[in-house]
Amino acid sequence: MTHTAHQHTAAGHGHGHGHAHGHGHDAANTQIEILDLDAEVLADQIASIVDALPVPTPPTTIVGLGAGTGAGALALLRRFPDAQVTAVDTAPAHLRRLVEKADAAGVADRVHPVEADLNAQWPPLGAPELVWASASLHHVDDPARVLRLVHGLLAPGGLFALVELADFPRFLPAGAPAESPGLEDRCHAATPRHEGHADHRGTDWTPHLIEAGFTIEAHRAVTITLAPPLPDAVGRYALNALRGLRHRAADALAPEDLAVLDRLIDPDDPRGVLRRPDLTVRTERVVWAARKP
Repeated sequence: MTHTAHQHTAAGHGHGHGHAHGHGHDAANTQIEILDLDAEVLADQIASIVDALPVPTPPTTIVGLGAGTGAGALALLRRFPDAQVTAVDTAPAHLRRLVEKADAAGVADRVHPVEADLNAQWPPLGAPELVWASASLHHVDDPARVLRLVHGLLAPGGLFALVELADFPRFLPAGAPAESPGLEDRCHAATPRHEGHADHRGTDWTPHLIEAGFTIEAHRAVTITLAPPLPDAVGRYALNALRGLRHRAADALAPEDLAVLDRLIDPDDPRGVLRRPDLTVRTERVVWAARKP
């Protein structure tokens, strides 16, 4: 989901999106960078979620809904070396980047990009044994419809892996920044919902999955805490996330908070996030593994 005030990856969205709201070349490039940084920083956590999926027989046909730039698709291809992945996303730029990454990983022949909007008519997607949707369901207009379509799409006995972000990532340690402690939490509290766009974030999908005909085989929260020292990618990840926060929360922040936030997101400021050695990554994903009987 790509739009200037709608950057939900580091700033709230996971590994890919079911639809995109594009507002120009720069916004698209920024969203690709955010998705790639999310994938890089959280690669081990994404892999562990994939590894824990209850798949007694490795799937050979997988559909990724809201594939983004491929964090989930590539993790699935690594986990299931005989599988083919159909990667669905609205944004052609995301799919091009996904194919580039698959090519670099030597698995381009196992990736099949499909440009489609989850809110519209779906193209034929076969009868996959596994459907993966990470950070995409909460942003579709009619989730109940999408769940019914996923259930109808899956082969009998197939698995739907649903991953959603429980909360926005946090990057500053407790008490930071010293000149404005608690700034990050105030920024998140000041962030409005996105008017005009569906936002089902925080939904407990268990009853909705059951209503759609699924049996829940696993449901768990995955708490992610990365402590310093961390790779340079975390600074860029935090920079993009805080820039998104500034865009959305600026009208509600006190001037002194806004001034400190502007220093944090200044790439040339020695106190900015690109130069802070104390950054952390704290976030939580919720995972459902739902079986079609």
